[in-house]
Amino acid sequence: MTDSQTPSVLIVDDDRSIREPLAQYLVANGVGAHMAHSAVAARQFLDDNRVDLIVLDVMMPGEDGLAFCRELRRRSSIPVIFVSALGDEADRIIGIETGGDDYLVKPFSPRELLSRLRAILRRKPVSEKQRQPKQTGHRFGPWTLASDQRDIVRDDGLRVTLTSHEHRLLQALIRRPGALLSREQLLEEMHGSLNVSVYDRSIDTQISRLRGKLGDDPRTPSFIRTARGDGYMFVAEVHQQ
Repeated sequence: MTDSQTPSVLIVDDDRSIREPLAQYLVANGVGAHMAHSAVAARQFLDDNRVDLIVLDVMMPGEDGLAFCRELRRRSSIPVIFVSALGDEADRIIGIETGGDDYLVKPFSPRELLSRLRAILRRKPVSEKQRQPKQTGHRFGPWTLASDQRDIVRDDGLRVTLTSHEHRLLQALIRRPGALLSREQLLEEMHGSLNVSVYDRSIDTQISRLRGKLGDDPRTPSFIRTARGDGYMFVAEVHQQ
């Protein structure tokens, strides 16, 4: 049982020899750790418990980590760190494009996982209970993005949840409307000081998914314009609220 100030992490891995020592290490370093041996068990735990981040094994019997994350992203923006013995560039890109916030290759150092976990949680918006009644944010077209949440809300009340990558990408764009931002600049905004060279190709996929959630046609864009070979530009007027 963790108090409200202690981050709560769910480790989902079918290998007991991995999940139990990792949970012990996190607890010893001030992180509340819970365990699930499968996607089904993880889903049952999430139905009744608060979780700030999920450490998710990619290769599990039955429903694998990618399928679980894909389903999770339809209803939640809980950060996910994938862990896997699959370490090729394509595997990492698939993990990030599925909705993961980071990807670690087994065997990994628990200390490195803890460092990445803390970096992600520092970027995580505050919980609903911590939010103040008055919110500030940005309005563009029919959409509003509050500064302390990942949802974008349309004038007709439609609420769309962004992944952590989509949220940081949108923030980077709307902070500098009319400015041409290279893929390298956007990747830096999304990942900070992490080594993201293997994810360079994923920026176009993230842009495509963000456009889909905004209802933005790339042929006649209202929000995100492509400068072929150079990067992207946010072309709508942005008003701070």
